[in-house]
Amino acid sequence: MNSLASPSHPRQMSAALPFSSLRAPDDDLYPRLFDAILEQRIDPSSRFTEDSLKQMFGASRADVRRVLTQLCNEHVIVLRTNHRPRVAEPDAEQNRQTLHARRLAENTLVRLACQRPQADGLKRLRALIERERQAVEQDQRGAAIRLSGEFHLQLARMAGNAPLAHFLGSLVPLTSLAIARCGGTTHNCCAWQEHLALVEAVESGDACRASMLMNQHLDHLEDTLLYSVNDRCVVG
Repeated sequence: MNSLASPSHPRQMSAALPFSSLRAPDDDLYPRLFDAILEQRIDPSSRFTEDSLKQMFGASRADVRRVLTQLCNEHVIVLRTNHRPRVAEPDAEQNRQTLHARRLAENTLVRLACQRPQADGLKRLRALIERERQAVEQDQRGAAIRLSGEFHLQLARMAGNAPLAHFLGSLVPLTSLAIARCGGTTHNCCAWQEHLALVEAVESGDACRASMLMNQHLDHLEDTLLYSVNDRCVVG
């Protein structure tokens, strides 16, 4: 099912792709903080500050500030002058527009990836799927959602179109946040199997099958986020 809405205004794109752009020492802080948000240990009602996050994660103020800034660029955290940071609350229309934009971008990206399947890129994708599978089995919902998003961004990088990959990088974290708000567990979630099927289609260069699988995957996301269909577990 395709959403017909389109974004009402352009989004500011972050300077680098999420999930992978940070370097030591805050490369470890980013996933820990994002997982806490996705697991709703930090939610829109939480009253937190740079100092409280510094204490919570044992990080420096500078690292906390950098990660908050990146999460703000990804529309996960709202930063306003003279206000506490807060977790964003995407509404149904924002989710609809984000998913519509993702469908447009990812259909193109997956077809491009099929034209140039790279051994190293495929290896990284399979490694991400294995980490996602392990997170699902251990019911680590935040990590499973985050790793699912990272899979889509790694696939986008393989496509070799940097502007389009950057655009997707502004959409995936917001989708992850929306999925997290749906609640539930990830135990026995089979979304990682959908990702594995996508990798196999890309590896074989079958663009038609890869596009079909991507659309099915996004259909499942739309069912969950827009129509409250919860008969399957979708993490990104």
